[in-house]
Amino acid sequence: MRKQDLVRAVGNETGLTDTQANAAVNAMIDTIQAALAKGDEVNISGFGAFRVVERAARDGRNPRSGEPMKIGPRKSAAFRAGTQLKRAVEGS
Repeated sequence: MRKQDLVRAVGNETGLTDTQANAAVNAMIDTIQAALAKGDEVNISGFGAFRVVERAARDGRNPRSGEPMKIGPRKSAAFRAGTQLKRAVEGS
């Protein structure tokens, strides 16, 4: 499912126009993104949690030359599925 499909599904489920549904989906995405950028965790009950995880520095290799190199630490977004989402995916 692409974002456009999600917007259409939200519009069908809520009775919103495509423009209104697009605004709602964009607002949700922007809000989650802003919270993660501040380092906050976003918990959606039954669905899951978005959080920022810190990845440690590590040794790697340059794929072109094969030379060893250092890969610096970085932050990454992570999602942990909630119980209801897990059950839905399993088909229970």
